[in-house]
Amino acid sequence: MRLKTKHFDEIEIEEEKIIYFKDGIPGFEEIKKYIVLFDGDENSPFRWLQAVDDGQLAFAVADPFMIVNDYDIEIPQEVVDVLEIQSPVDVMILSILVVPEDLSKISMNLKAPIVINTKNKMGMQVVLDTDRYSVRHYIVEELRRREVNIGAGSHKKEE
Repeated sequence: MRLKTKHFDEIEIEEEKIIYFKDGIPGFEEIKKYIVLFDGDENSPFRWLQAVDDGQLAFAVADPFMIVNDYDIEIPQEVVDVLEIQSPVDVMILSILVVPEDLSKISMNLKAPIVINTKNKMGMQVVLDTDRYSVRHYIVEELRRREVNIGAGSHKKEE
């Protein structure tokens, strides 16, 4: 399937990799289908959550476990049930990034991660019932410590 996007021009996506968000993402409830794209470096924590229903919409996202050493969450049972999660190995967790013009202020939302069941391709954004994490966790220092490549942007698909 061909998809014309804002950030990647026209790309070929495999329909079996489309992730369905029954309720959309807060603020974008009408958009239900997304695909995870990455920058070509499978070891990079950075990805894109590209809307299939609207090629102009893509969220910069990251694997929070690859950036924040002590990130540790418990997925609520109701989310496990709704997404039909059978095993932790079938779960992908992503955090939405805010990438301002001043890259030293790049942040990620650790309070409301995107939870994806990679087996049945269902996803949802979950607001965690904890004060441990914020919606604006600044990550530049952690990236420097880990020497993470922050060059996300090409259109290679997630495997």
